[in-house]
Amino acid sequence: MTDWTTDAIPPLSGKLAVVTGATGGLGYETALALAGAGAEVVLTGRNDAKGARALENICEQHPGALISYEHLDLASLASVSAFATRFAALHPALDLLINNAGVMSLPSRQLTADGFEMQFGTNYLGHYALTAHLLPMLRQGSAPRVVNLSSLAHRMGRIDFDDLQSAKSYSPQKAYNQSKLAMLMFALELQRRSEAAGWGLTSLAAHPGYARTDLMTNGPGNKGWLALVARLLRPMSHSAAAGALPTLFAATSPDARAAGYYGPRGFQELNGPPAPARIMPQASDAAAAAKLWDVSAALTGASFDKAALAA
Repeated sequence: MTDWTTDAIPPLSGKLAVVTGATGGLGYETALALAGAGAEVVLTGRNDAKGARALENICEQHPGALISYEHLDLASLASVSAFATRFAALHPALDLLINNAGVMSLPSRQLTADGFEMQFGTNYLGHYALTAHLLPMLRQGSAPRVVNLSSLAHRMGRIDFDDLQSAKSYSPQKAYNQSKLAMLMFALELQRRSEAAGWGLTSLAAHPGYARTDLMTNGPGNKGWLALVARLLRPMSHSAAAGALPTLFAATSPDARAAGYYGPRGFQELNGPPAPARIMPQASDAAAAAKLWDVSAALTGASFDKAALAA
């Protein structure tokens, strides 16, 4: 694979994209590049002031860009459902869903509005529910793709079905690792189910390596040894714009493959241009992924099967 850059993004005129967590960092850079390629982009976030600034900044760089902002708090299933209802009323079809938003290494256990552990609930369960709600529009899209943002942290993750919400024992990094492993497993299982049911989706995943974003440098859990590791690895980090390239490759490149996982090509996948990334064995466990899917449906009340029938 050559050194892929945003110059390789094909024209996206007529395409509609939704990017979660698009008010800053990786999500903002992803939305900026998609808008620059001609896509209509719906930015989402939970901070409306940051959303307004993101719109202004993108319009300054790409005058005439087709962009809008919608409030979406992935830590609230009611917010997810309300967003999907508003979106469906305005858009009959969706071509690209980027499940990017996330929180990282919260120092103490916090809960979402629905009582889920915050990292598992925001990073994974909220995106699971959102994708289910948007499935009818995705099925009407043109060659629709769903891209889930995972992380190098998935390598250390495991799905603790006996304590998914970290109620028995909470570790900031363990909870984050689990949420990012779940996102990769979700991407792979979504492709399997799409192929089995004929949904017509292409599901992929990506990770940014070590990108210099507020999530990495200012996360509330990045203290102690995490801060030390971050400082040691900083010389091998790259910008948020560079960190967004694997996501953009997965979202737009004709060379991206269904169930593909992409990250930086450099040392330990910390930086560099996009390339196929390493998938750990636990992420490829189809039985565990199917179990996680069923548990997620029960927890969120979001049904892909009902959504498929509504398409």
